[in-house]
Amino acid sequence: MSKLMISIAFFLMACLLAANVSAATFEELDNRISACNLVLKNVLGMPDSGIPKDLLQRCRGLAIFPGVIRVGLFVGASYGNGVVLRRDEKTAEWSRPAFFGIKGGSLGLQVGAQSTDLILLLMSEQSVERLLEERFILGADVSVAAGPVGREASAETNVGFESGILSYSRSRGLFAGLALNGASLEPDAAANGVYHGTDISVQDVFYEGKGALSDNARLLVKTLEDATR
Repeated sequence: MSKLMISIAFFLMACLLAANVSAATFEELDNRISACNLVLKNVLGMPDSGIPKDLLQRCRGLAIFPGVIRVGLFVGASYGNGVVLRRDEKTAEWSRPAFFGIKGGSLGLQVGAQSTDLILLLMSEQSVERLLEERFILGADVSVAAGPVGREASAETNVGFESGILSYSRSRGLFAGLALNGASLEPDAAANGVYHGTDISVQDVFYEGKGALSDNARLLVKTLEDATR
């Protein structure tokens, strides 16, 4: 592959990133939360081919990125926006959603694919804590593995305990585990500032119960509560 094609792909990705820098409105961010809830409910509606329930019950956090899109036809480069929620180890309660971005590689998208939905299970408190850093590299800062699917899948493997993060993708109606080594997650400071307030940090959202909680956010939290009780 020529250097020119690689340069073009990264230029397109840079343009996409620049477009996402402009702060979204509260309403747009609230709609993003609603989209995350829809993705999660659709996945939970596939008990025989979705995320094993006991893995959901054991995870310490969950990230949802709806509609991750691919930039460029020849070089995989993708970007998406979504939310992350933390589950308290003692109370088992879910936090308010904090906004994050994900980028890098094809993220499961093949040439011709429009978009894919990503779900990440954070299986340890350490993996949640690493999200508080400015940039978090999957597979480098914390191990990541393609998650098992199906009602009985988790009973056949202890991958949930061995890996910090389990990753899943849904594209063209198909749901499967997905390897995401090298992709990076970053807090979306602009989005969190608009939604929660500029004086509220991601740590405040995860550990102090601070920040906004719209009706759509309540619905997302309830979906998680129902799925993990």
